[in-house]
Amino acid sequence: MVIGLAQQNVPSYGGQAVIEGVMFGGKQVTVTAIRRKSQEIEYFEAPRNEIPWVKVLKKIPFLRGIVGLVEASANGAKHLNFASERYSMESGEEEASAGPSKLQMILGVAVVGILSFLFGKFVFTLVPVFLADLLFGKWITNQYAQNILEGVIKLILLLGYITAIAQAPIMKRLFQYHGAEHKVINAYESGVDLTVENVQKFSTLHYRCGSSFLIFTVIIGVVIYSFFSYDSLWERVVQRILLLPVVIGVSYEVLQFTNKLRDTPVLRLLGYPGLWLQKITTREPDDSQVEVAIAAFQKMREREREMTNPGLVSAG
Repeated sequence: MVIGLAQQNVPSYGGQAVIEGVMFGGKQVTVTAIRRKSQEIEYFEAPRNEIPWVKVLKKIPFLRGIVGLVEASANGAKHLNFASERYSMESGEEEASAGPSKLQMILGVAVVGILSFLFGKFVFTLVPVFLADLLFGKWITNQYAQNILEGVIKLILLLGYITAIAQAPIMKRLFQYHGAEHKVINAYESGVDLTVENVQKFSTLHYRCGSSFLIFTVIIGVVIYSFFSYDSLWERVVQRILLLPVVIGVSYEVLQFTNKLRDTPVLRLLGYPGLWLQKITTREPDDSQVEVAIAAFQKMREREREMTNPGLVSAG
């Protein structure tokens, strides 16, 4: 998933992969395009009705990341449900029983997008705390060392989970659509015409990807936790829960900062940890998948123009 502000004075667009398709979101509407077995492309659209006070919060540094993630989870859930329902309808009972369950698919999609981001953050935040204390608490008592160890365990669990689910055929295709989503955003931000041939020339990696954000929450968490001490395991657990919004807010700002530096020599290296993770969460898409991603993006842009200028609705 691509989140945050776009470069080069172009409008801010983000997206995420769904089962057999891609979703893109603009300021006023979100659009998903999926490939049916008939090879037809089907669309799902949902308007974005922003609450005034939410819109204000999204302009406040360190708060805007949390608000944006919650909003993205709510908006993304509709599109993920649409895509998974269509997939289930076409799979048939026998194929569905042999393949991954709908719950497994949605949990997998959550790694690429952020449907269950907050739930996942609780799991990946608290489990390493208990493991670090259980496995090394007797030998490593220095709290700074414990924080680093906790971060290492968290990173291992994250990489292990993503690598494991990436082995499923449906997840490999999902990661291809994730790559297609990035290629379209990269092509659009570069100002080229969105043809399959043009889009395929671009990278499947992007500095504003949600995968990069996950890595930053691990690194930033280690730094922030080092400013606080604790006297017991349960105090440490409560502390991690209370600091979770802080970690998320700061990580979002760091993600935006590294995106602004992505064309700056040496400083662009700050975003490399996230790009390395994307080598697992993205795959090279085929032309058909890129076509679906382009269709979703262009439909979203078309609906944005129609909603901004109601008198310019096309006659088709």
